[in-house]
Amino acid sequence: MLLTILAYLGGALTILSPCILPVLPFVFARAQQPFLRSGLPLLAGMGITFAGVATLAAVGGGWVAQANQYGRWLAIALLAVFGLTLLLPNLAERLTRPLVDAGSRLSDFAQVDGRPAGPASSFLLGIATGLLWAPCAGPILGLVLTSAALQGPSLGTTLLLVSYAAGAATSLAVALLIGGRVFAAMKHSLDAGEWIRRGIGVAMLAGVAAIALGLDTGVLTRLSTVATSGLEQRLVDKLSRHESGDGTPVTSSQRAAISGKSVEGGSMMMATADRQMALPVEGAFPGLNGAVKWLNSPPLTAEELRGKVILVDFWTYSCINCLRTLPYVKAWAEKYRDQGLVVIGVHAPEFAFERNIDNVRKAAHDLGVAYPIAIDNNYAIWRAFGNNYWPAHYFIDAEGRVRFHHFGEGEYEKSEAVIRQLLAEAGHADVAKVGMTIGNAALAVELAADNDTLAPPETYLGYARAENFASPGGVKADQPKDYAAPASPALNQWGLAGNWKVGEEQATLEQANGRITYRFHARDLHLVLGPGADGKPVRFRVTVDGKAPDASHGADVAADGSGTVTAQRLYQLVRQTGDIRDRTFAIEFLDPGVQAFAFTFG
Repeated sequence: MLLTILAYLGGALTILSPCILPVLPFVFARAQQPFLRSGLPLLAGMGITFAGVATLAAVGGGWVAQANQYGRWLAIALLAVFGLTLLLPNLAERLTRPLVDAGSRLSDFAQVDGRPAGPASSFLLGIATGLLWAPCAGPILGLVLTSAALQGPSLGTTLLLVSYAAGAATSLAVALLIGGRVFAAMKHSLDAGEWIRRGIGVAMLAGVAAIALGLDTGVLTRLSTVATSGLEQRLVDKLSRHESGDGTPVTSSQRAAISGKSVEGGSMMMATADRQMALPVEGAFPGLNGAVKWLNSPPLTAEELRGKVILVDFWTYSCINCLRTLPYVKAWAEKYRDQGLVVIGVHAPEFAFERNIDNVRKAAHDLGVAYPIAIDNNYAIWRAFGNNYWPAHYFIDAEGRVRFHHFGEGEYEKSEAVIRQLLAEAGHADVAKVGMTIGNAALAVELAADNDTLAPPETYLGYARAENFASPGGVKADQPKDYAAPASPALNQWGLAGNWKVGEEQATLEQANGRITYRFHARDLHLVLGPGADGKPVRFRVTVDGKAPDASHGADVAADGSGTVTAQRLYQLVRQTGDIRDRTFAIEFLDPGVQAFAFTFG
């Protein structure tokens, strides 16, 4: 019952989000008409569609996201037609005649010849609007959906989703009723019904344009985080506490926001193999509730894992520090599996493209990650652990207690000693017969960093976290601009050349032959890249100090500096041989559309 009430309240909060603004004109378009005949069917259509899409997401997994995208574009086209019919009565009349003849009443809301809209057309408009409303949902719905995904289809799952939709429909109904009084007053005082109708049509078309351009889930979504995060977070915390299943309260530190930083090394003292260490209890295993999807395994619960030693690895596939720990984590998973160790990778995305489950699935396959992966797109597991870092390793004993943690790279010997000690405590005496692990880097990006020469920090290209940008004139946020490369960048400075649009998270090349330059001092240089929105490959050419890299080329670059961006991931562009010194790196993209996110070094 508590979850149902909280889901309803979470839905009611949806109206406070600016992300809903593009949808409101579609609701207010019915404000002048009888509520039972027009408004109520509209809200019913929205709620049913919303709950239906959410149910598909909970039951069907990742494929439904693509289906919903197609439905979203169909809804945009439908609502654009609706807006035009409000704006142009003659068009409404022409469109309505064949539709009526075919038995359809989709355009009746335009009130052709003064006839009020019927419940059927209102219901259909509600279905279309519901498809556009669904992506605006906040963290409350995320927890409801992930709970549904873990529990599977059930009456309780459906009740939660319907409760959320009912809450949102209630708040929209209030807006509709208030809007109706406003429109009635305007008509009474100004006798401007025709202009009001046309104004609604313009507002609807503006909403359609905003949705088609992604503003509803882009800029407005970022605004909605500020507007509703406080109220929603309190409800999220209550839901998280209720769903934990072990009665452990959620502390303030466990609700820490994502810091956006990765750790390159630890500071704990090394331990030799099988030396008994003092491993105090750091807390109860908070479980894995909240994953939106599981890869390589069905959903795993704390109860099912009781009696096993567990290593939880928080990672994200474009994080170079995470990739460099993988040889050890993969080796431990294979080596100690028969002794009772379960390794679980919790994939918590840093960039938006890492939320795409297909991207994560491909990356896991390419990286050879065969152990279970919990997709933590809503950071529910991240918050439950109170985590703040990529990578982060938590070690849980057979009794379900967190006994040790390590942030960042390094200290693999001590981490493995912890695994062996916890396995021995669990009764696996034969673990002492197994030799210690030597991590083998199967891929070039997995090789440990050269910390003796490592100088540059991780450098983001989006304006939200960009530092040391040296192009003249600075960054122009969210708008295309012609940039010029800095003439003589200092160490760790970088710049753009060509026409780029710098967003909050990435820089996007608007026209071909744009460049990025960086003055660096490190053995390895990596850059997180992705093709454009159309997915077409983007060719590039790398130079080091103005020349082809030759023997110093990275794994994703030929000796002549050529390469291609084909997927959203981390690309190794430079691996220097010989003496490491200050160098000027440049990458020129021969095709437009590339997205550049962050530099990392090793």
